[in-house]
Amino acid sequence: LCGAKLSEGVFVGSFLSMSSTAVVVKFLVEQNSNNALHGQVTIGTLILQDCAVGLLFALLPVLGGNSGLLQGMVSMGKLLLVLSIYLTVTSILSWSFVPRFLKLMIQLSSQTNELYQLAAVAFCLLSAWCSDKLGLSLELGSFMAGVMISTTDFAKHTLDQVEPIRNLFAALFLSSIGMLIHVHFLWNHVDILLASVILVIIVKTAVGTIVTKLFGYSMRTSFLVGVSLAQIGEFAFVLLSRASNLHLVEGKMYLLLLGTTALSLVTTPLLFKLIPNVMNLGILLHWFPSEGTPRSEAHRGLRF
Repeated sequence: LCGAKLSEGVFVGSFLSMSSTAVVVKFLVEQNSNNALHGQVTIGTLILQDCAVGLLFALLPVLGGNSGLLQGMVSMGKLLLVLSIYLTVTSILSWSFVPRFLKLMIQLSSQTNELYQLAAVAFCLLSAWCSDKLGLSLELGSFMAGVMISTTDFAKHTLDQVEPIRNLFAALFLSSIGMLIHVHFLWNHVDILLASVILVIIVKTAVGTIVTKLFGYSMRTSFLVGVSLAQIGEFAFVLLSRASNLHLVEGKMYLLLLGTTALSLVTTPLLFKLIPNVMNLGILLHWFPSEGTPRSEAHRGLRF
């Protein structure tokens, strides 16, 4: 509709559909909502998005005109096979190796916690590195490391030990986003940038709410899921860089997408702080029920 090529439109649509696993999960945990129904649905959606990152990388050369459709389909098939093998291996390791490894680290670090912290971080980095080398995303590898640890009896202890490091990494992550900003360009196009961010938040919230509602969840849960996914994911920076190298997006479009992504991530903390006020307003206007989630909905959520 805006005169862009179809391939560029497909990329931008895929690009905008990504949400931030790192930022969203962090705030869900801080608000003790990660085990709530909307938190579980949100995290599940984020996992599927992370799994799709590798497929998007395989699709980029096709969209950029550097490879044929058949070659792109073969690459996607290979990635699906690698993903299946990777998930199978992590599932086996979660009950065969990880508990013994963590137990050994606890025994060795009885006098000090530094060794256990180092081992936990090294394990997560190793999982992320393996995932990246297999052509999958770093986020997926990091997430699977956390899942493997969560299946053991040492999950709570590990979380307590790595929390200070997690906060440090979160600060570095937000700082790196600021370094990507092209201030001069964004200042000259601040009206377009703000309109783009607002449009992304509104559209992604609406789409997320509608899709979740179609699966039988209440309007309250659906809205919370929609708002939680109303930003562009940090891995979009890598996709955007790759697309730029393939000349799929260039010039002002590249800078605009870069700025929109960064600003949407920066505004996510504000959105999470506004959620209680919006929910209270929704209850007053009878958009959402005032009582808790019905049991039947929770059962449907377990099957989602």
